[in-house]
Amino acid sequence: MKTGRKVVIALIIILLALAAAAYGYGVNYFTDHFLPGSSVNGFNCSYKTSDETEELLAKEVQAYVLAVETRNNGQESITAKQAGLVYKSDGGAAKLIRAQDRYKWFLAFNQKKKYNLATDTVYDDENKLTKAVKALRCMQKDNMEKPVNACIKDNGKTYEIQPEKEGTTLDTKKVQKVIRDAVSAGDTTVNLEKKNCYKKPSVYRDDKTLKKNCAQMNKITSCVITYDFSDRSEQLDRNTIKDWLTKDEKGEYTVDKNQVAAYVNSLGYKYDTFGCTRTFITYDGRQKTITGGDYGWAIDQTTETEWLYNALLAGTTEVRQPAYAYSGLCRNTNDIGNTYVEVDLTNQRMVFYKDGQLLVDTPVVTGCINKGHGTPTGCFALDAMRSPAVLKGSGYAAPVTYWMPFSGGVGIHDATWRSQFGGQIYITNGSHGCVNTPKDQAAIIYNNISVGVPIIVYE
Repeated sequence: MKTGRKVVIALIIILLALAAAAYGYGVNYFTDHFLPGSSVNGFNCSYKTSDETEELLAKEVQAYVLAVETRNNGQESITAKQAGLVYKSDGGAAKLIRAQDRYKWFLAFNQKKKYNLATDTVYDDENKLTKAVKALRCMQKDNMEKPVNACIKDNGKTYEIQPEKEGTTLDTKKVQKVIRDAVSAGDTTVNLEKKNCYKKPSVYRDDKTLKKNCAQMNKITSCVITYDFSDRSEQLDRNTIKDWLTKDEKGEYTVDKNQVAAYVNSLGYKYDTFGCTRTFITYDGRQKTITGGDYGWAIDQTTETEWLYNALLAGTTEVRQPAYAYSGLCRNTNDIGNTYVEVDLTNQRMVFYKDGQLLVDTPVVTGCINKGHGTPTGCFALDAMRSPAVLKGSGYAAPVTYWMPFSGGVGIHDATWRSQFGGQIYITNGSHGCVNTPKDQAAIIYNNISVGVPIIVYE
């Protein structure tokens, strides 16, 4: 019995010695190894030394990839190798090991201990990341589309705002900084659009000034001004007005007043007849060229230019006759019309038509040629009508019943002192320039004519 007891005691001592040795070994082993069930940054580091753990962390750094998201859902990437990124040990793994409760290592077999260790990184070459960023497809000039400002476009019928184009042009300096900051922070994704790396248009479709200008341009060019010239008309519309658009000193759209004035001047050149040369068909079918006189139409350039300028700014649509400085009785191409007096100096004959009907056809006596009092030729407007009247001149005063002046002191009147009219009387015994007319014929004219009726005098 004594021997058996001794054996048991010896075995117990041996077991305790072995257990103590095993425990001591474990304490010593886990002095520089991670306990079972330990993970660092997701890596299983059980039974690994700090050096072995840092090798895993270094592999983590080498596996790093930064996803670079670009406009229009594009994506590129930069790897740690391209960036020249390497792991730098700061002794963090060793600190974690030292912080373990190695004396309770035997209780750690069923544990799950997770550690997060900041992985410090450095660049083995600072220029590598710069070069990697420059090499991105989105950084190539050929792949960069410049931003385009919103603008006003003529679609042929109206003006409309053409939206801006964002483009794909990057601020390359900002991209370098944004990506370097992302890599330094360990970010796995960076969105260049969200980081405002793209150059932007300076004018967008909702720009107040742009919308205001477009509205004003459409207002001005919506004008339709129809000038009525009786048997002719002239229409001013968008096709012409759009070329007159300009900006004033405030940057607002208006019309070029010089262009407006030039247009009104062109109307005058085309339609004015005052003082112009005319082709006239005489009572006996001859064609005469008539020059001079004061009958006809002339647009008031200043007044009409001012009206048209303001009408365009107001977006006016109107049918109108222009403002006239001088006007006749008929606005047709043949502005003499069907009511007029015709004096044929060569044949000493005068006719009067009213509404196309011949009312008077009479011989007359006109200005004395030999005394230099010839009757002026041209197309005149009847200036006035008086009955009776006294005609006064140098050394004479002649009372008449019907006085119808058309060129200053020259006019048509009765001449009761004459017993004969027509023929060659006017050469030596003509008037002081007036058209001497038999009283009964002068009465017919006087009673059927009105101020402004054309008086055509020719040789």
